[in-house]
Amino acid sequence: MTQPKPVYLLAGRWGKNPDPVISRVIKESGIAKPSIGYIGAAAGDNIEFFKRMESYFQMGGAGVTTLVPTVNPKADMERSKDLLEKSDIVFISGGDVEVGMQILQQRKLVKFIKELYLSGKPFFAVSAGSIMLAQEWVRWRDPDDDNSAEIFPCIGVAPVLCDTHGEADKWEELIALLQLEKSGTIGYGIVSGNAVKVNPDGTVEALSGIVNRFIRQKNKVEMMPDLMPDK
Repeated sequence: MTQPKPVYLLAGRWGKNPDPVISRVIKESGIAKPSIGYIGAAAGDNIEFFKRMESYFQMGGAGVTTLVPTVNPKADMERSKDLLEKSDIVFISGGDVEVGMQILQQRKLVKFIKELYLSGKPFFAVSAGSIMLAQEWVRWRDPDDDNSAEIFPCIGVAPVLCDTHGEADKWEELIALLQLEKSGTIGYGIVSGNAVKVNPDGTVEALSGIVNRFIRQKNKVEMMPDLMPDK
């Protein structure tokens, strides 16, 4: 029986050279020039962003990247599912976490994506997409009321809680999420340009730089020692 693969969560900061984490994801697929199914729900299926990511995938050794339609209400979801099934790797784009999850739920794709993961399909994501592949995220019913914060479910194939690019605001949203979680819950702050590998058993490895960590302890959130890449 095929086992689930590790999930790679990136906080992208792109240059002209191939990104080492993208290259690693592609290499570990074990397929020469693997095809990538691109889910751009969080970015509104933005073509400009798709083309930019497509070029990074090609630099990393990928073959054809296909934009899998999810945003257009008239999109044929059976065709989208077929495209994902036929892709060697599935990628979730950045954008807006809540919007992306609403679209995937409306299109009834969340369960299907989980089934693909359980069948052994490799997944990776960047920025908001990384949060979407994790367990949960936070939103505010009233943006002006801190007490209106609430948790909502994400795709959940990576058994972690994480945020990306939050170092400038000291991980305000991640901390808000952890304040709503049970004691002992850990959250990972993936610094811009860095990434983590989340194994099916929930163990987490830093890949390209430090990852900030926080833990909910009783009634407060405390910072833990950073997660560092193995030398």
